[in-house]
Amino acid sequence: MNDVREIVKERYGQAVKGVLEGKSSSCCGSAAKAVDLQRIDPITKDLYDAAQSAEVPAEALIASFGCGNPTALAELRAGETVLDLGSGGGIDVLLSARRVGPTGKAYGLDMTDEMLELARRNQAAAKAVNVEFLRGTIEEIPLPDASVDVIISNCVINLSSDKDQVLREAFRVLRPGGRFAVSDIVLTRELPEPARRSMELWTGCVAGALSESDYRGKLEAAGFEGVALEATRVYTQDDVVEMTQDSCCGSSSTLFEGLDGAVMSAFIRARKPS
Repeated sequence: MNDVREIVKERYGQAVKGVLEGKSSSCCGSAAKAVDLQRIDPITKDLYDAAQSAEVPAEALIASFGCGNPTALAELRAGETVLDLGSGGGIDVLLSARRVGPTGKAYGLDMTDEMLELARRNQAAAKAVNVEFLRGTIEEIPLPDASVDVIISNCVINLSSDKDQVLREAFRVLRPGGRFAVSDIVLTRELPEPARRSMELWTGCVAGALSESDYRGKLEAAGFEGVALEATRVYTQDDVVEMTQDSCCGSSSTLFEGLDGAVMSAFIRARKPS
C-alpha cells in the first residue's frame, strides 16, 4: 500500500507544479496541455457551471482533478460539517463551505504537501474562514468519531490500495444519519489483465477502480445503507488514453485495448444508519 501511496503522492505533486506553470488538469488526466483546453478535457469538461466557477479562485478551478461535482449532488445544508477526502487544490471544499455557510464547516484532507499549499493559498484568496485543510491519508482520517455530517470526494477513492479501510474510516467519522456522497471512477466490467496490472493505469484512475457491485458490497460491509450508484459519464477508449496520457506516455498502445466503455464516472450515495 505504501508503494502505491508514494507513487500517487509523487504524481500529484508533479501535477500541481504543472498547474502552477499554466497547464491544465483532470481526474488523473494530462497535466501537459494549455489551460484553455480545460473546457474540452474529457474528464473535467462541464463539471462546474459558470456560477460555481465564479465562486472560487482561478487556481482552484484549474487544479480540479475531479471526475464529477459532488458539491452539486450532495444536497449540503446550512450548518453542516463536510469532509472532502483527497481535497487537492480545494475547489470542492471551498464550494462546500459556501453551501454550509458560516455556521457550518468544510474540512479538506490531503496527503500531498504541494496540494495542501495550493489549497491554503486558494482558501486565503477566497477569504474562507469556515475551512480547514488537514494533512493525512484517507485510510487514517485525523478526525474524531462521529464528527462530520457529510463526506464528499472527487475521483480519489479509486487511488487507494485499501478501499475497505477508507470506507470504514468514512463510516467512523460520520455522525449517525450522516451521508456519503462521492464522485469516483467505476468499472462497468472487468479490465484485461495487462490493464489491471499497470501502475500507470492505477495512478491514471483506471486500474484501481472498483466495479459497481464491488463498490456496493464494500460500502455495505463497512456498515452503510441506502447505497446507490448513478453513472454520470461512460468513457471511450480514447477518453481513457486521455485520462492517463501523462503517466502512460511511452506505454504500449495494447495497454488500452478492450477499455472502450469499461470505465465510467459515477456518483455514489450511501448513509450511516441513524
